Amino acid sequence: GIDPGPRLWGLSSLGALDIQADTAPASTPPTPPNSPAPWRPHLKCWPIHVSPGKGTQIWKKKGGIYEGDWKFGKRDGYGTFSLPDQETGKHRRVYLGWWKGDKKSGYGIQFFGPKEYYEGEWCGNQRSGWGRMYYSNGDIYEGQWCKDKPDGEGMLRLKNGNRYEGSWQRGMKNGFGRFFHLNHGQLFEGFWVDDVAKCGTMIDFGRDEAPEPTQFPIPKVKLLDPDGVLQEALARLKKTEEEEGD
Repeated sequence: GIDPGPRLWGLSSLGALDIQADTAPASTPPTPPNSPAPWRPHLKCWPIHVSPGKGTQIWKKKGGIYEGDWKFGKRDGYGTFSLPDQETGKHRRVYLGWWKGDKKSGYGIQFFGPKEYYEGEWCGNQRSGWGRMYYSNGDIYEGQWCKDKPDGEGMLRLKNGNRYEGSWQRGMKNGFGRFFHLNHGQLFEGFWVDDVAKCGTMIDFGRDEAPEPTQFPIPKVKLLDPDGVLQEALARLKKTEEEEGD
């Protein structure tokens, strides 16, 4: 059949052309009533602006700048963190999102490079929950995360259009999953252990529309006498049990 295309899971899509680290909006959501305590300065940084519940701070060593909400002297609420670009020297935002107790927590966007970024949920400075990762090589992973790695149900779509849908553990394919070889018009469905397919079945899938189809279709395999094969297998099993009983 014709490939229906990947399922759109979870978060709203933000394409690579839709968002840039150095031009992303810096506006913050409305501050709730009873704003937290104002920012308290740290010895490791310079304050450059302070307002009730909000503040901007610069780290001397790496030149990092945080702008956003504070609570009891820690980043808490919505804020952005920027670092100087090694090539241009200008600051580029590397994280836009929510914080709790001085750590990234809640929804946020992290830029790892010009063409590599993550949008989704965080917990304690680690990707955790549901999120989408755009890799610099063109691959995209969307699904569940735990301890900064894909873990749970997720989909990895490769640059060439092939994709894997299924279970993940510790950043690797583990458990039941399906791999769509759309370039060849085939579908593998089976069980994976640490990124290696251990057992499963391969069938033709959209082979007529594939850009690089296999030379020959996968032949259909079927039993000529399934009832006879079953009876023979049961007879062998019964004979084995009788021999073991003797």
